[in-house]
Formats: sequence, structure tokens, C-alpha cells
Amino acid sequence: MPKDQGRPDNRITRRRACQVAGAAACSVAVGGAVVLTADFLHPRVLFEPPTRFTVGPPEVVEVGKVLTNETFRAYVIRRPEGFHALSSVCTHLGCVTRYRPDEGLIVCPCHGSRFSLEGEVLAGPAPRPLLWLQMVLSPRGLIDVETTVEVPEGTVFKL
Repeated sequence: MPKDQGRPDNRITRRRACQVAGAAACSVAVGGAVVLTADFLHPRVLFEPPTRFTVGPPEVVEVGKVLTNETFRAYVIRRPEGFHALSSVCTHLGCVTRYRPDEGLIVCPCHGSRFSLEGEVLAGPAPRPLLWLQMVLSPRGLIDVETTVEVPEGTVFKL
């Protein structure tokens, strides 16, 4: 009687090796497809910083006072007739202007443009007045300024 008779053959055949390799290749392909599908379904949203900021209740801003918001590059000014908001970005080359309370002016430190508190150009190379920004009253009774919405010059926000 031959020695190997009755015992299973432990050798891997060529057919079995090809079957295992094919199954492994299919598994890798399916896994890759699952990963790519999951990546496709994940939103590629670019989260922009907020463009609206809250000034606060109207009583916070006294008549004649100028509030500066450096983060949103805006001024909020209260006059007897109401509120208005100006962009603090100079219309010449985009420098950020500064409010000088002792002079009652808005001044560009880069090239010397000077603006009134209504945004009008008083001196310097700035070709246009400062942009007027939209103001709204939130449902909570707070004043909000929208820095991406321009309103016509002279638009006063009244309560």
C-alpha cells in the first residue's frame, strides 16, 4: 500500500493559488470602491468665516460715538438721526483705516487718505468714499451689521 494513500494532500495546487489570488484582488477592488464612495459622499464644503456681526442693543452706542470692529473691518456710527456702518477698508489699495477720535476723522495709514464720518473722501488718493454697510435689527432686539451687503450712501438705520 502506498504511503500517501488515505491522508489528505497538503500541497497547494496552481488552480487553488489562482483562486485565492483572484479572490484577494476582488476584495481589494471592492474595498477601494467602498472607500472612494464614502469619500465622494463626504461633503467638500468650504466654511467661510461669518460676515455678520452683532453690535448689541441700540442703547449701547451713544450718540456721536464710533465703534470699531477690527475683526470685521467696520465702523458703527451713531448720529442723532440714526445709525450707519462703514467699511474700514480704504478704497485706494485696500488698507485698513483707523478712526482718530481727536480729529473726528477716519485716516488711512498707508497712503494718507482721509475720510469723514460719512465716508466721504476729504484728502488723499482714495478714488471713492468708504462703503456703507447694511444694518438690521435682529429678532432679539440687537443691531447686526452685514459686511457683504452694500447700501447706498446716506442710508441711515433708524429705530
